[in-house]
Amino acid sequence: MSINILGIESSCDDTSAAVICDGCLKSNVIASQKVHEAYGGVVPELASRAHQQNIVPVVSEALRQAGIDKSELSAIAFTRGPGLLGSLLVGTSFAKGMSIGLDIPLIDVNHLHAHVLSHFVRKSPGDNVPDFPFLCLLISGGNSQIVIARSPKEMEIVGKTIDDAAGEAFDKCAKVMGLPYPGGPHIDRLAAEGDPTAFRFSKPHIPGLDYSFSGLKTSFLYTLRDNLSKDPDFVEKNKTGLAASLQATIIDILLDKLAKALERYPVEHVAIGGGVSANSGVRAAVAEFCNKKGVKAWIPERAFTTDNAAMVAAAGYFKYLDKEFCDLSLPPFSRVSM
Repeated sequence: MSINILGIESSCDDTSAAVICDGCLKSNVIASQKVHEAYGGVVPELASRAHQQNIVPVVSEALRQAGIDKSELSAIAFTRGPGLLGSLLVGTSFAKGMSIGLDIPLIDVNHLHAHVLSHFVRKSPGDNVPDFPFLCLLISGGNSQIVIARSPKEMEIVGKTIDDAAGEAFDKCAKVMGLPYPGGPHIDRLAAEGDPTAFRFSKPHIPGLDYSFSGLKTSFLYTLRDNLSKDPDFVEKNKTGLAASLQATIIDILLDKLAKALERYPVEHVAIGGGVSANSGVRAAVAEFCNKKGVKAWIPERAFTTDNAAMVAAAGYFKYLDKEFCDLSLPPFSRVSM
């Protein structure tokens, strides 16, 4: 009998549902929320309301694309946290209700674990996946972490940001440049046309494997402030150079700590995950870094970099094999350590 896992993701502003059958992805449906663009960031109350509108059609479409009926599901995996509590409540409540109605097990998934395990989203049984243990550079709007994954269940954060995340630095610097939200993709596009040595921004000197991006944001802001006082058109004239220099600085900061982590944890496989792993410059730099270090690079498909239910279903599949189910009484959580 086939093992069919329905994954549900609602940690922020994307409502997603996916189906994995016997370890292979059959569908991955995502409904994004455009309403936040007008506010320059995600508005939690609006996000939770949109999830309520989207979750039924998204789940229905995921099942339709997978070609299975809800009665054929073996279990439901859902993102329990971390994330926006209101958004998580929608996905959690829906998963619990469906679990009760179908009388099938419920599997809670840590959102950060799911990002690391996004590399195990197989489209066919023969697809290659990383060997354990491996290092994962997990970079998004809310997290910048270096994780050592020893197994699907055993993961340890060995380095993390002490203030802002890499994605936050991209978005906030883009915002002061007057770029639309989310700013990261716009920086990526402009950087491809710019000179990464056009401007110099400060880099943090944080001991160990931890990150810091607040100083970089301040340096970027001061650069704009000082030059705008001399030329009101400074940003417009230098958009590509500013974007390329910002992106190059963030990449240097990320790879400096990744190199130190690889020295401390000598593994043969290095992966990246999270929304910032969709950035073209980051992807190319990590691939080049791994080639120089003689390790295997794992760069996810862009469809699996942002929040998606395929990674939740993949993480849930591992837990299903170990019969690791959760109780209906467990609430979602907004913050947690891996």
